[in-house]
Amino acid sequence: MQRLLIVSNRLPLTVQERKGELHIEPSVGGLATGLSSWYKSCNSIWIGWAGITQKKMKRERGIMARLLSENCHPVSISPQDVEAYYNGICNRTIWPLFHYFPLYAEYSEGSWQAYQRVNTAFANVVAGIARPNDVIWVHDYHLMLLPQLLRERLPKATVGYFLHIPFPSFEVFRLLPWRNQILEGLLGADLVGFHTYDYTGHFLDSVQRLLGYDVTTAQITVSNRIVRADAFPMGISHERFAGVAEDAKTQAERKRVRKKLGDCQVILSVDRLDYTKGIPQRLEAFSAFLDRNPKFKGRVTLVLLVVPSRTRVEQYMRLKKQVDGLVGEINGKHGTIGWMPIWYLYRSLSFHSLTALYSLADVALVTPLRDGMNLVAKEYLTTKADGRGVLILSETAGAAQELGEAIIINANDQEDLIRALKQALEMPEQEQVGRNRIMQKRLRRYDIVRWADEFIDKLLHAKGLQREMAAKALTYEMQSKLVNDFQRSDRALLLLDYDGTLVPFSPKPEEARPGTTLMSLIEKLAANPRSDVVLISGRDKDTLERWFGHLSAALVAEHGIWIKDKGGGWETIETLTSEWKEEVYPILESSVDRTPGSFVEEKGFSLVWHYRKADPRLGELRARELINNLSNTIANLNLQILEGSKVVEVKNAGINKGRAALTLMSRAEWDFVLAIGDDATDEDTFKVLPSTAWSIKVGFGASAARFSLSSPSEAISLLTELAGQNV
Repeated sequence: MQRLLIVSNRLPLTVQERKGELHIEPSVGGLATGLSSWYKSCNSIWIGWAGITQKKMKRERGIMARLLSENCHPVSISPQDVEAYYNGICNRTIWPLFHYFPLYAEYSEGSWQAYQRVNTAFANVVAGIARPNDVIWVHDYHLMLLPQLLRERLPKATVGYFLHIPFPSFEVFRLLPWRNQILEGLLGADLVGFHTYDYTGHFLDSVQRLLGYDVTTAQITVSNRIVRADAFPMGISHERFAGVAEDAKTQAERKRVRKKLGDCQVILSVDRLDYTKGIPQRLEAFSAFLDRNPKFKGRVTLVLLVVPSRTRVEQYMRLKKQVDGLVGEINGKHGTIGWMPIWYLYRSLSFHSLTALYSLADVALVTPLRDGMNLVAKEYLTTKADGRGVLILSETAGAAQELGEAIIINANDQEDLIRALKQALEMPEQEQVGRNRIMQKRLRRYDIVRWADEFIDKLLHAKGLQREMAAKALTYEMQSKLVNDFQRSDRALLLLDYDGTLVPFSPKPEEARPGTTLMSLIEKLAANPRSDVVLISGRDKDTLERWFGHLSAALVAEHGIWIKDKGGGWETIETLTSEWKEEVYPILESSVDRTPGSFVEEKGFSLVWHYRKADPRLGELRARELINNLSNTIANLNLQILEGSKVVEVKNAGINKGRAALTLMSRAEWDFVLAIGDDATDEDTFKVLPSTAWSIKVGFGASAARFSLSSPSEAISLLTELAGQNV
């Protein structure tokens, strides 16, 4: 595989200062732990912050050498930026907002500027290390601007991005003052990954509604690139956790813990201290469970492991006091001399101690209010070699979409949680094993290695498609050949689409009328005695006549229904009817009523529903509904539905731009043919052209055209050169 550059906020190794000396320790966290063994098996480099300033590291050269020997390249961040970037916007703005706690979110312009500076610092380091064929994989919410910053520095780089927390719904995400900058930053990647399809959909929704980019089947057309978005549920190191049953240290720790807990059934709760985890709600539900089910008093113990986190953030300090108070209150209310309902641990545990708790726990209580994935649920299940144990899992954890055999609950519904606890503690062993074996098989198949390999494979595939499309770009050399072929031709035919090709799209069709420069260009092309110009458009014939009727150019209106030779009159390709409009018009009108900003345009032999001014997401939804409704109505009417750029058109079947182009090409011998268009309706033209013709799509995407240009301005530039004018 090509060299892989993994970029995350923290390196898998952290440098700490103790008593004036620097020490290197493994970083704690899902990403660092999960990928630590995988990245070492690859030809890879990890880039991130080492937890200490570059100035301090330079005091001991051995520290830097040790990091580099482990393929870790540190990024230098000042203490002031660490505070404003990490403790500021990352943990006080993005984290609460993306986890649906908007009231906790703080919006500081100074913190945002620090976020920009840190992302720029990362971009500088990555750009300095990257080689032409490297694969760059950026991780998590700390670095959402980085993909675009890398794209600016390394235009041809292969860049992937993965978000390890939820991507919120549009209504929540739009609260972020810098929402557009965040989206543009992410769209610098070739592939953007999320844990679930829900998060992917939220991202695509926000891109479409805030930036207005075209989104189809999880891909986004951005200028001259296609960006793909997909779901990749993160796995765990299956072998590491599945092997604890034979691990001597884990078994010894399990015996020690079991001796302390006695014969009680064990409910295990493992979390970082965070308001997103639902710890107070869990404790209150456990207390209510003991009130409702006194028979379990003295027979069940909740082991509450809370790992300290963000101790300097105010909400976390308040949460710690709340949890401490609830534990004391519950133990005081329900406990006896020989039994303590909650065994409270506020610290980190070693791997062996943690897996010992996993393996002996009868129930795992994993009930976050919102979580990107939650690997605790997967770790717990994987340690259960005998298949016994019950997982209670919140529906708002990303893992719930994979672990449907668990007891799925609403973390805000205390009654639901109380019922789940009783069901779990009384579940027959056979049912426990049956549920768990299904989930364990799934977790064994989709582990951390497969997760990483699948992401990289999809990234390389996406980049390959990008290169295929980019290869169609009309280069300077090919444009010179095109111009040369045109100059040497005796009879040239120019088939030119209008909207989206010669002019950009406008919210209202009438606003896209040609300016004097464009009129002059078309007039000069049409005046060439060796060439015939055809404006082949979806517009109605009256508009084309009003704008271009005075030119010596041929006109094609309504996607091929009407044809007008230069100097002649309008004719239809065949006899058509329009009585069907009475039946179809009310259906389109209903879509207008339900889609603010949309409208119906009536042409001679077609009806068009426009939704360019509508909310993008709503417009796409209504377009799908309209097409379904129309399909049933027109089944026996010899009509067809045509999808264009933000339009749905109904017209007589068998009529399209391709048929019109064939009609025009049959009227003479042409030794040069050029067709330029931008949307699906122009594909019919491209498909009927001879192999020697020059076909060009304006915009980026799959097409039958041989070449592509990125914008109408480039199309105008090409035509200007053909006309012999200065660019």
